[in-house]
Amino acid sequence: MLDIKFIRENKDFITAAAKMKRLSFDVEELLKLDDERRALLAVVEQKRAEHNVKSDQMVRTSIPERRQLLLEELRAQKAGLEEEETKLKKIMQQWQALMLQVPNVPDISVPEGASEADNKEVKIWGSIPEFTFPAKGHMELMEAADMVDFVRGGDVSGFRGYFLKNDGALLLFALWQFTLEHFAKKGFMLMAVPSLVRKQTLLGTGYLPQGEDDLYKTQDGDYLSGTAEVPAMSYFSETVLKKEELPKKILAFSTCFRREAGSYGRDAKGLIRVHEFFKLEQVVLCEASHETSVKYHEEITLNAEELLQALNLPYRVVVNCGGDLGLGQVKKYDIETWVPSEKAYRETHSSSYFHDFQTRRLNIRYKDESGKSRFAHSLNNTAIATPRILVPLVEHNQQADGFIKVPEALQKYAGKEIIAPVR
Repeated sequence: MLDIKFIRENKDFITAAAKMKRLSFDVEELLKLDDERRALLAVVEQKRAEHNVKSDQMVRTSIPERRQLLLEELRAQKAGLEEEETKLKKIMQQWQALMLQVPNVPDISVPEGASEADNKEVKIWGSIPEFTFPAKGHMELMEAADMVDFVRGGDVSGFRGYFLKNDGALLLFALWQFTLEHFAKKGFMLMAVPSLVRKQTLLGTGYLPQGEDDLYKTQDGDYLSGTAEVPAMSYFSETVLKKEELPKKILAFSTCFRREAGSYGRDAKGLIRVHEFFKLEQVVLCEASHETSVKYHEEITLNAEELLQALNLPYRVVVNCGGDLGLGQVKKYDIETWVPSEKAYRETHSSSYFHDFQTRRLNIRYKDESGKSRFAHSLNNTAIATPRILVPLVEHNQQADGFIKVPEALQKYAGKEIIAPVR
């Protein structure tokens, strides 16, 4: 959520932001409603003040006739006040609904474009592998090694269901341990966060109302979160931090759930796009400075790159275009790892910053050097998303005989160097 004063003073930026993000939003409609809200709020406050004066007069007078007259005036005033308060409540609901739809303004470096096809490559790392034998896809490799069961997964969990087992599960735990150790050295606080969250947490982080279709909802009106960022950020809601506590660096782990609405027919098989998965997510709260946000954005992106480099997985970094940004994102990078069976880069990590878009909604503040209360800035980035990362990892490390080499960085956690197919 943006400050209404900022919106008023920069309405052309808001209009341009909506256009760039391909969102339908009329800033003039909001400002017109805000004028009504402010005018009606002034009326209500005036009537409340008059009501308080009359109440005070009635308390002070000892003349019965005067008290009766004042009581009748108070009743009439109260009826008028309640009528105006009802109008204000209705307008406030409309105003708040529109405020939740105001897009954050993209950074000047964000390219123009309508979809992920228009994202711009900014970095490439590693060499594309050239196999001397017919390379296999991850499903064939993992099923041959009894690492996964998609049939039973579908029977138990439905479409996109899966079981990871034996060395498939072992690699999952190895990846988590490897990632934990990597970030412990960088001063991140570890959190295991809930997946079941209230609506307010998703409103606060900006996933509602825009992302409603992709969320699982319970019969009680709560939701299953699609990323650990949501509960991790909400942990600090209604909090005033000390400036010396910043930056807050959190590595949050959770099970994640996504309906994958709108992805019908895409990645219907395998581990690229599943409904239930596990993520370790970087979440950062820092001081309210654009330069500081940019600094940490580059830093958390590099953190994820270092993991891929240690796993020797070739990747590229793209900067997302306006049409591929979420409502609250100022700028976003996607890290895409090479998948040999597809002969293409596929997204495995995302890295974003929001300025005070999320923290204003969640009321996360800090006191600056002068003692002034300010909203912190927030950032997040995928540390590791499993089981998706197993797709390039297994395919890159396949051998001609069907064996799968365990990356050197994971061998001490997995306790083995090679995974054998089941004969």
